[in-house]
Amino acid sequence: MAGIRAAKANVAPGLIVQATMLALLLAYYFYPPTTRWLNVLAGLKAEWGYLYSALAALVAGALLPELLRVVVFQKGRVNRDNGRNLIYTIPFWSIMAITVDFLYRMQGVWFGNEVTFAVVAKKVAFDQFVFSAFFSGPIAVWFYDFKNRGPEACGPGEFFTWRHYRDAVLPVVFATWGVWIPVVSIIYSLPPLLQIPMYSLALTLWVMIYTWMSEQHCRDACVAD
Repeated sequence: MAGIRAAKANVAPGLIVQATMLALLLAYYFYPPTTRWLNVLAGLKAEWGYLYSALAALVAGALLPELLRVVVFQKGRVNRDNGRNLIYTIPFWSIMAITVDFLYRMQGVWFGNEVTFAVVAKKVAFDQFVFSAFFSGPIAVWFYDFKNRGPEACGPGEFFTWRHYRDAVLPVVFATWGVWIPVVSIIYSLPPLLQIPMYSLALTLWVMIYTWMSEQHCRDACVAD
């Protein structure tokens, strides 16, 4: 039930991200100016490789959300927590993007890079029901728990238990599926060199919208108290 509630809470931002990604997918195939623009990003990805993935996710997952927090919720005033957040989020999102890049490359080896229903379905299934459910999801939950709680975060003895997965990870996984199954379906419908640029764009939109929602929720809760 917690997972279902989390998925419902993310309907609005999820639809925004999905609609934007779908519009770009259609524009790539049917609108030449967009095709040329995205091909420039594909060229940069080909030239820079994993460095592109790390830098793009650094901006998407760390810098832009923190900038949003400073400009909108802190009225332009930078404080110590902003620097502390970046110390954690910059390496985390960079490493996660390199991992995702490696995943995309390996799935091309395992399943092929043809844009067919069968190939895309296999990639989406492995991405969401194996990689996300049992690797990236649990790691992200632990990371943010450690960032917020420090040494009080769950240790190895708790991390690898079904109870921790059920109570802490599964709601996040449900919420992730609701947003990212359509998103990665779109990503895998593009050429390989465009998959990481599109992933970075989706990550930017998602993290910024989620930051907005979480900060607004915190402010509302403080007012209510």
